[in-house]
Amino acid sequence: MLFVEKVKRVFNSKYVSAIKKLLLNGTSPKLIAIGISGAIVIGLFPVLGSTTILCTVFALVFRLNLPLVQLINFSVYPLQFILLVPLMKLGELIFGIEKLKYGLNEMVDLISNDALRAIAILWNVTMQAIGAWLLLAPVIALLFFFILHPIIKRIRI
Repeated sequence: MLFVEKVKRVFNSKYVSAIKKLLLNGTSPKLIAIGISGAIVIGLFPVLGSTTILCTVFALVFRLNLPLVQLINFSVYPLQFILLVPLMKLGELIFGIEKLKYGLNEMVDLISNDALRAIAILWNVTMQAIGAWLLLAPVIALLFFFILHPIIKRIRI
């Protein structure tokens, strides 16, 4: 038990503190909350493979901590994948242009086998999902910001 505690202490002092410094270096609690909130919302953008570029642009434009924004972006990737079909269904409900005819597994197979055909088939459905995301994103970002900002101010390292 003593060895495990010693390893934990060394790991925390060398690695965790270095990561905390990198992620929070010279950044105000407000900017940290903006970065996290924005990264969560952008990380849920319903186009797989686009969020790294979008989060990079977001961090650079608003002069936010890029490693922190990308860490959050990569952390929400599983949620982006899970929410892809529900956003497509919500877009279908709001806009009603085209119905989603495929489940998640069928879409993965379609994309894996013929990406260009998948783009052509899923274009309208994806645009509807982006529209739904655009309607939800500001509300979700504000919600996360107003939840995170006071917490980050209170526990500021």
